[in-house]
Order: sequence, then structure tokens, then C-alpha cells
Amino acid sequence: MNPTAQRYKLFHLSAFSVAACLCALAFLTPVALAAERNAAVNKTKTAVEKRKNTAAKTAQRKTGQRKKPATTKVVTGKAFGNSSAVKQLARDIALKHKLPPAWVQQQIAGARLLPQILQLVLPPSSPQVKNWQAYRARFLTENRIQTGARFWREHTLQLDRAFAQAGVEPRYIVGILGVETFYGQHQGQYKLIDALSTLSLNFPKEHPQAAERQAFFQDELGYFLKQQRTQPARKSVLGSYAGASGWPQFMPSSVAKFAVDFDGDGRIDLSNSAADAIGSVANYFKALGWQPGLPTHFAVDVQAVSETDLSALLAPDIVPSWSASFLADKQAVLSDEGKRFNGPLALVQLHNANEAASFVAGTDNFFVITRYNRSSYYAMAVIELAEAVAREMANKR
Repeated sequence: MNPTAQRYKLFHLSAFSVAACLCALAFLTPVALAAERNAAVNKTKTAVEKRKNTAAKTAQRKTGQRKKPATTKVVTGKAFGNSSAVKQLARDIALKHKLPPAWVQQQIAGARLLPQILQLVLPPSSPQVKNWQAYRARFLTENRIQTGARFWREHTLQLDRAFAQAGVEPRYIVGILGVETFYGQHQGQYKLIDALSTLSLNFPKEHPQAAERQAFFQDELGYFLKQQRTQPARKSVLGSYAGASGWPQFMPSSVAKFAVDFDGDGRIDLSNSAADAIGSVANYFKALGWQPGLPTHFAVDVQAVSETDLSALLAPDIVPSWSASFLADKQAVLSDEGKRFNGPLALVQLHNANEAASFVAGTDNFFVITRYNRSSYYAMAVIELAEAVAREMANKR
């Protein structure tokens, strides 16, 4: 194995119509007249609503705005209160992050149990069929591509500045923000203090990695409270059930390590500042080893690779471990560009349910994207959305 395996969103009547209606009404009885009036009013209201709806949809198409999706109602239980578990957790967090113990305990004690998320963190009860084409279709929509292009045009200066400072091409930042939150439209509906406290204190014991995961969320709760103490939010911070928040869906520890005040207003605000989100994603990629100009992946054909060799080539998963020449020796056929590539590659398999799997050869930059979300499907969705938006931008020039 290559050593590098160790790295890495009025009704209008004409005058004639009015006159005709009045003439007809003159021959009706009072009861019938009233009925006709009511029918006319209802018909008018219906026409008005239809026109309003049509106008709204037209406006949405022009502006790219989308109707917010229906969300699941967040069910909250009782506050955790000053239980012994709360007191102990508060002491631990206060000590690690140098925070006032009484303040930390007050924050956690006031948090509320979110019973529904305890099911969401459990692994699926039955194996899920992986389907790259179905996964891809969720993100490679015309609406998302157009919204991404509009986002790019509106924030060109910030994207270019991030590229100059961090070396991360604008399209990949646009791809991340498009996949994560549809450019800030879907940032989550759970109060982070409630979600993180729930998973810190009541993480389901039936989870196969319960102790490890509970410790992880306790750590994230500590980072979150530290941030709230040093830079109090103007209102409750909302995010995912797992505690990620903002346009880029950073966990609190990632906020601490990678988030930047890219708009220079003295605050890091990933929920409301597109500039801060752009700069923070770029900083994240840079810190994890993004290489400017390096391709993310190459096409590869593995039809001639033996079953034994294929299994061995897939063993390192998403970690770049093989040279182009080594893959060629195993009968894997890379694209012409891939054949000339000198860096390490990972053979990445993308299942397509009952259809033949897809394969790509991922580079170190592909691996960096998986550090954002450890999934080859996620990385490919980001890359393909990035490329689709870039093509849209080029076509409109």
C-alpha cells in the first residue's frame, strides 16, 4: 500500500361582463338573488386566489425563491433541571472550557428534552440499499443549479477573495452550500442547546457506539456553550438534530476551529452571513489539505479487473492509496488525464441499487471533501453540483 494511505436550498371583470351580470340578477327572486350573489362572490374569490397563486409562482420562478418545505413539528419535553447528571456535565464542561460552572449548569438545566431525535441518531433497523443515481437526483435539480448560479453571481467578490486567500475554487464552495442547506434555506429547526443537551444526557444506550457518541456530543455541547458565552446569539440558535448549524452546517467544534469573520463585522455568523459561510468553508478545506487546481477525480473502467483485485483496490475506501500505474497493472482503465496523474488515487465505488455500480478514481481533493462528510456519495454530489453550476455560469456569460 502506498504510504499516503495514512493521510487523508384581481379578479378583473370587463364593463360588459358586469352589465350582463346585473341584467340577469334583476329577474331573480330575493332568495335566488341572494344565492346568486353568494355564488358570484365565491366564484370571484376563487378566481382571485387562482390569480394570486399564479402570480406567486411566477414571482418564485423569477426570483428563485422556493416555498419553505413542510417541517416536522419539534416536540419538546420537560427541562432537564438540576439533576445530578446535569450538575456533573456542567462541572466537566466548565472545567474544560474555563466557563463559570453556575452559568453552564443554568444553560443545560434550562434545555429541554427532544424525544424525537433519540430515534434519529440510531442506525437504521434494516440495511439501506445504496443508490447513487437516486442520491444524485436529490441534489442535481434545475432549481438548485439555478439558485446556485444566482448565489455565485451575488457573492462573486467574496468567492473570489476566498479563492485568493485559501485556494479553494468558488464552484466547490457553491457546491457545499448547495448540498448542505440549499444556500441557507434549510438550516434546521431544532434549538441547538436542546439537541446537544438531549444527546449529551440521554443518548440511546442501544446504539452500538453509545458511549463514544455520547462523549462526542458532550464535547460539542461544551464548544457550543463556550461560543454562546463569548459571542451570545441574538436569538436561539437553530440547526440540525445532531447539532450542526448555519449555511455550511458546522458542528460547534468546527465553528471553533475553522469559522472566520469573513465580512469583517466583528462577529462570526454562519446562519445569516453568506460571506462568513463562504470564508469558513474555504478555510475548512484549506486546513484539511485542499490543493488548488488539483482535480477531484477521474473516470475509471474496472470491467477487466478481477474480483480479487477489485476487492483489494476497494479496501482503503476513500483514502488515496494507489498510483495510476498500479491501477493500470490491475487492469483498471483510467481516463487519459487520469493516466498522466502523478498523485495517489482511491478507487471509489458508488452503488446503484440493482444496477451496475459506478466507479471513480478519487484524488486527495476528493478525500478532503469527504472530510466534510465521510461519504463518497456526498462528495460526488457536491462535485457534480459544483460542475453543473459552473457550466450554468459559463453559459450565461
